[in-house]
Parts: sequence; structure tokens; C-alpha cells
Amino acid sequence: MGCLQGASFLLLVASLTLLNSPNVDGGKILVFPVDGSHWVNMNLLIQSLHTRGHEITVIRTATSWYVKEIAPHYTSITVTLPEAINIEEEDFFVTFLVKMLEIKKKGATLMGFVTFYWEMLGALSKIHQQASLLVVEMFENKTLMQSLSDSNFDMVLIDPGLPAGVLVAHELKLPTVLNVRWVTSGEGHFIVAPSPTSYVPNSGYAVSDKMTLGQRAKNTFQYALNTCVDKFIVCPHYDTLVERYFGPDVNFYHLLQAADIWLMRVDFVFEFPRPTMPNVAYIGGFQCKPSQPLSSELEDFVQSSGDHGVVLMSLGTLVKALPMEITSEIAAAFAKIPQKVIWKHAGELPDNLGNNTLVVKWMPQNDLLGHPKVKAFVAHGGTNGVYESIYHGVPIVGIPLLFDQFENILRMEARGAAKMIDASDLTRETFLETLQEVLHNPSYANNMKRLSSLHRDKPMHPLDTAVFWIEFVMRNKGAKHLRTESYRMPWYAYYSVDVICFLLAVVLMLTAILVGSIRFCFRLCRRRKPKQE
Repeated sequence: MGCLQGASFLLLVASLTLLNSPNVDGGKILVFPVDGSHWVNMNLLIQSLHTRGHEITVIRTATSWYVKEIAPHYTSITVTLPEAINIEEEDFFVTFLVKMLEIKKKGATLMGFVTFYWEMLGALSKIHQQASLLVVEMFENKTLMQSLSDSNFDMVLIDPGLPAGVLVAHELKLPTVLNVRWVTSGEGHFIVAPSPTSYVPNSGYAVSDKMTLGQRAKNTFQYALNTCVDKFIVCPHYDTLVERYFGPDVNFYHLLQAADIWLMRVDFVFEFPRPTMPNVAYIGGFQCKPSQPLSSELEDFVQSSGDHGVVLMSLGTLVKALPMEITSEIAAAFAKIPQKVIWKHAGELPDNLGNNTLVVKWMPQNDLLGHPKVKAFVAHGGTNGVYESIYHGVPIVGIPLLFDQFENILRMEARGAAKMIDASDLTRETFLETLQEVLHNPSYANNMKRLSSLHRDKPMHPLDTAVFWIEFVMRNKGAKHLRTESYRMPWYAYYSVDVICFLLAVVLMLTAILVGSIRFCFRLCRRRKPKQE
């Protein structure tokens, strides 16, 4: 990944910037990461903390394919699970994508939608059931838990996409910082901050914050659906463990909401405006950095593009390759443009590659995006790639494939910096038309350059912000003064249903008294009138 190239430069900048900030003598941090692209972010944060003199211990599973057992900047504890977590299997996302595309190509029939959604819910439940076993394996290993307790960690840093670490942090009674965008119910804001469905799009519904009546209705339905999925599909795996180890008085959701600081991987040049809370720190794009010089081979290829420039294409780390019928269409479209193409592609090569296309298994994505000859980025819409594009001002041709990628591309499209194309409908003609529009319509590049300028205009780098708040929690043994206790309120109190009922009762009572008084006076007047006559 381009995010990892030139990390030493970024860490040097971070360390120089933080020299004047309040310091913490080398602290001890326990880390619970999530594998895959999430680890790219967490690993960079760990490297920066290590540079600051902190001692890092990472909990990993024996089947992790990105979180290495041995590394110079952290010590690992490897836990062997009864079975591997599905997302730690490299072919899981490829298989999932193929099934999704097959269902979509059959048409949006009710049966096709139900089949796909049922399979997705089953896979989601299975992932969290497997991830929850990490808690069992750790809690049942008394030697390990005693060792963790004796280590006197200062805090726990957790990616709550798989929230087993939240339970361990509660057991160890340690302050918690979440490196987060996603939690069990979707986007993290929805459980830490007010999220009105009238203008805050829900996870799984790709729409802007300017919604019509119909869209607001769908958004409200999506919110209810996400809540039900979380309550009945995901949380039961963790609720069972909470009751088993902590008793009925502890609520899993409350443990998650009680985190001291939320390091939100969001920047509002990308995210739509929404309510927030004082214990949320925004670090969107913290992995971005200035580009470094390319290798001589890549530089020669880029320079050979002349005035036409270069197009990059990458589908990130989760999906190694699209089905061959789609890659062949993309290759045919690339062959028709005058630009040179650098395509990160790990699967079988299509046989219709043009002479202008260089296929690589890995590329320095960040360094290429920072090159002045790169004119467009064909991407799946993963958060890391989107922020690198924003940072370097390169417009996007989006081919979203899974999960939040549709919402990510929609956000960039709403800002005029990207154009989306559906993978299930992609042909060489539609892809070429979309690509040429982004290349030749200057509004895309201009809009992205404006976003880049806004993204960079900050008092400190987002990585420095993340490190500051982590050390803040260590210095102050938590940040409870920034955390609302509203999550402990019953739902009827949180939404003021009891207040509304009380006020209604008062109004009804006053109305009844007023009506009764009027009727009494009226009757009294009627009785007095005959006596006067």
C-alpha cells in the first residue's frame, strides 16, 4: 500500500510537531486491531506511538494475514482460535463479491434481494461469532489475563469493527480509545452522537444529506433495519459473553459507548455535516503524506505519457481481482485512451491489454497519486484511497464493490470530484465514457483540488491529533469529563417520552378542569336566571 511507503518521513514530521506538546513518559498500550485494510491505519498509528517512546503490545490471532507476529515497533500476543475469522481468509471477499455481482446481474427481483441479504446476514453473524471467541480464549486463559493485569497497561487502543477488545478493556479496568469509523451497528457516529435521519444518511444507504421525502422515509427505514440487525444478529454473540463474565447488570452496548475518546477516521471535506460530541476527535486522512520519488522504472513509464498523463487503477487490499468478464471490459477501454495506465491487478491478466497499460501486483499508490502527471484514479472507494486522492487532488472514477464503498463514492460524487459506475453494469463503452468525462471535464479536477486545499488547511496533521488524544488519555487516566452519560438513560427518558406523557397529562387535566369550570358556571347561571325572573 502507498500508505506505508515513506512512513519514516511522516513519523519524523509527527515527532517534530509534537516536541512542544505535553509529553508522557513511555506508556504501555494494549492494542486490538482488525485485519485487512484497517490494519494499515492502525499500524501507522502504532509506529508513531512507538517513535514517541511508548511500549505497544498487539493482540493478534494465529491466522492473521496482515498483523505480523514479529515487528520492530510492537510486541505481539498470538491467540489461537478454534476457527479462523472469515475476514482473515484472503479469498473471503472475492467469493462474497462474486456472489453479490451474480445476484445483481440476475436483476433486482425480490427473491434475488432476499437471497443476497440473507447470505450477507449469515456471513455477518458468523464473523462476529468467530470474533467473539477471542474473548473466550483470553478470559479462559487465566495465565494470560494475569500477565496482562500485571503488565500495568495505561490504556487500550481498539478498532471496534470487531469489538472483542472492549470486553477485555472492561475486565482490566483500563481507559479506552477507539480508532474507529465502523462499529457493530455501522458508522460510529450513530451510537456516540445524535444522528437525525432527516439529514444524516444511514450506513448502507448511499444518499446525500439533501434528501427528498421518499429518501428520508427510506433513510428512517434503513436506520430501523440497521438497529434490528445489530440487536438480533451481531450483539447477541457479545451479550452472551458479557452476561457470562460480568453478570446481568453490565450491557455490552454501554461498554462500547463508554469509550473515553473516539478517534474518528473522518474529515468533513468528505463526510456530510452532522452533530458530534466532545470526546470525538477527527483524524480523517491521517495516513496521508507528501509523495516520495518513484523508482527509475516507474518514473520512466510515467514520463513516457507526455502531455496526456497517467491513469491509476487499484481495488485496494480486500478484493484481489474482479471477475474476468469485467477486467476484460476495463482493459479494452484502457486500450482506447491516449493516457498511460498503471493498474494494480493480482489476478489473471486479460488477453486484450493495450500497449499503454502497465500491470503491477503492487504500486506505491501515495507516491503515484502525488505525481503531477497522474490525471485520474480508478478506485473501488475504500477510505484510504479516497483520502489519498483528496490529499493529492486527483479526481476519482469509482467502481464501488462492497460495504461502505458505495457511500464513499457517493460523497465524492456529491462534491463533484468523482463519477461512479456500477460494476454489475460495466461495459467497455460505459467505462470509457465515464473515464473520459472525468479526464476531460475540468470541473472534476478543480473540485478535487479545492477539497485537497480544505483538507490540508488544519492547525495540525491528523496523525498528530490522534497521538495527542491517546497521550491525553494516558496522562489523565481517561477522559470521562468529555463523555456523555446519556447512554445509561432508558430509551423513554432519552427521547423524553416520559416528559411528553407528563405534559400531555397536565394539559388534559387543565383542560378537564377548565371545561368542568365552564360547565359549572353555565349551570349556575341557568339556575340563577329563573330565580331573578
